Amino acid sequence: MSPQEYCQKKAAASGSSFYYSFLFLPKPKREAITALYAFCREVDDIADEVQDINVAQTKLNWWRGEIINLFEGRPQHPVTLALQVPVTELKLKQQHFLDIIDGMQMDLEQNRYRDFAELELYCYRVASVVGLLSASIFGYSNPQTLQYALDLGMAFQLTNITRDVGEDARRGRIYLPLDEAARFGVSEQDILQGRPSDNMRQLLEFQAERAERYYDKALAELPLEDRKLQRTGLIMSAIYRTLLKEIKADDIQVVLNARVSLTPIRKLWLAWLTWVRN
Repeated sequence: MSPQEYCQKKAAASGSSFYYSFLFLPKPKREAITALYAFCREVDDIADEVQDINVAQTKLNWWRGEIINLFEGRPQHPVTLALQVPVTELKLKQQHFLDIIDGMQMDLEQNRYRDFAELELYCYRVASVVGLLSASIFGYSNPQTLQYALDLGMAFQLTNITRDVGEDARRGRIYLPLDEAARFGVSEQDILQGRPSDNMRQLLEFQAERAERYYDKALAELPLEDRKLQRTGLIMSAIYRTLLKEIKADDIQVVLNARVSLTPIRKLWLAWLTWVRN
């Protein structure tokens, strides 16, 4: 299996909405973004699936060393081998890859966020930085596109947090800012045990509205001259925002005890529609 095939398999196996947005890209860009996504999956799986914190820490430390290897021209892992060409040709930044690992490090060290400022740092590391790397892979001419990428990454992560409230709670994790939960009269135990209430509904709607504001902000920031180059990000936005609207259209509290998702055919339809419209 070649490094590119390894990354393709990793991306496809995740079933993520992001996979559908890659399908319309020319081969070099598709391989580059797939390799980036595979890297994100590798390190995210450590935080989510490795039960022994010492083992997880060892694995994250290994990836830090492997990113240094990548930028010194001696990668070993299939993912970093696949990243070697885009890193060199597109001048991707080493610090951005290390920032992503730092985000996973936060998952090892904390499972609560006191306020949005604390959560914002986490979202920056695990999502906005991915947006910056993705924008560089897709290509841009106006530096304003990087601000669009930052805010779109934030919107995606806030959507994930809203969608995964129940799933995260069953892992003992709460990503909703605790000061906001308290303001709405929702306790940690309410979240951990998935207790629906009017207060819970208002808290979740507040989180969803924040995500919507980030979508609006990001899309307003995208310069017209870079719109075609950034169509893959617009596809991701269409899919994720449709998911958020589905969650809001139902009783938003469904996320406490069930995972809401779009069907593959609907994701593909949204991807195609967004591509031809932009």
